[in-house]
Amino acid sequence: MSFQNKLAQMMKLCGLGFGTFSALCIYNEDVKFYKNCLMPFVHLLGPEEAHRFSVIINKYRLLPSSKYVDPDSLKVVAFNRIFKNPIGLAAGYDKNAEAVYGINELGFGFVEVGSVTPLPQLGNEKPRVFRLKDDCAVINRYGFNSDGHEKVLQRMYEIRQNMFDGVIGVNLGKNKMSLDPVGDYVTGILKFGPVADYLVINISSPNTPGLRNMQNKKELYDLLVPVVQAANRVPNRPALLLKLAPDLSYEERKDVADIIMKKECKVDGLIISNTTVSRPDSLSCKKEAMETGGLSGKPLKNMSTQMVADMYKLTNGMPIIGVGGISSGEDAYEKIKAGATVVQIYTAMVYEGPALVTQIKKDLVKLLADDGYRNITEAIGKSK
Repeated sequence: MSFQNKLAQMMKLCGLGFGTFSALCIYNEDVKFYKNCLMPFVHLLGPEEAHRFSVIINKYRLLPSSKYVDPDSLKVVAFNRIFKNPIGLAAGYDKNAEAVYGINELGFGFVEVGSVTPLPQLGNEKPRVFRLKDDCAVINRYGFNSDGHEKVLQRMYEIRQNMFDGVIGVNLGKNKMSLDPVGDYVTGILKFGPVADYLVINISSPNTPGLRNMQNKKELYDLLVPVVQAANRVPNRPALLLKLAPDLSYEERKDVADIIMKKECKVDGLIISNTTVSRPDSLSCKKEAMETGGLSGKPLKNMSTQMVADMYKLTNGMPIIGVGGISSGEDAYEKIKAGATVVQIYTAMVYEGPALVTQIKKDLVKLLADDGYRNITEAIGKSK
């Protein structure tokens, strides 16, 4: 056998060996393999291309289902639904409800799709997503790129007709050029109410001009009165949640709490928080940090956790979905003890991959046992 043939044979064997090794690591949900091998390979693609690639992978359910069996200690009853575990996927990943089945099979306790706008829109110009690798963070300015209500609604009905038994939230946004923002949200509620377990009024994205102004006291009141009325008209009314920005001052947080505690404006829960427009001095990726858009990931963790604690106290324990900077069981537990009923992740998976879901759940089980809690709900709001 010639040297060239021997070399080709060796390359084939090495390739086969690495392929087998990779398949076993993926099957066994090996977090280190994802973090150190697979995700750096995926990052050879640009941030938005990698995002789209991963959605396609989950759309066609190309990853093996998680083998981890959620213990009863992680079961949560919230918003009149049973969550098999408290770890959800945040909005912004599966914007158009394309990959719900594949995402659910990764071990999530719930999935939130969207943001969905009434009319299809392309969002902001590219490039609009930037990795801050050394900070385990991302800046995005997608700008509610959406297939629109009709296409997403059709997918949601197909999911329900196929007897999907997981918890699905639908995050609602407004069109960039809308002349009737309140009407956009009312329309979304009436359309998606029958197929969603909960609905989210997203007025906290920094990437749609003027959107965050709807968090101001008067604007928020004028929004929530018709929105709550619309939700009350939906048969088998889904829970109605409000998603807030972490950049609100304490006084602004108090104003929000005052409004949402009014009978005519009362929502069923909060999502805290969206991305931040602030840029902490601790960021290492100075060049990328200069990009406009919302910052997510580890640098957001403490800011969002403090806001969870503030809003939990200001609303006398209103249910909260805590999101922002969670990359471990300890991070998730910290938010739960601050007042979150359940939590969501997203940016951490950009760096650590989908096996992180199972790792967080395993960590939570141990943390609960260490503190003597029989169920995750016993730890809600127990920060000292």
